Amino acid sequence: MKTNAKKSSEAGFSLAKSKFYNEFLAEREEILKHKWIESEKAGHDIGFERALLDWVVNHRDKWRAARKVAK
Repeated sequence: MKTNAKKSSEAGFSLAKSKFYNEFLAEREEILKHKWIESEKAGHDIGFERALLDWVVNHRDKWRAARKVAK
């Protein structure tokens, strides 16, 4: 594992600079917020998978469109 990390850093690759990784982190944060809100409404933890599916079906497209406009 350490050799792969070393090779990546030698090639100048930085996960922190990756557009795709940063988009993944932003999307994950939105899903976690959604999980918290929906869990509060339900009165119990709804779980990540349920929150993920609900967010993707009901909110992802609008969220992505809003991010695209903001950039």
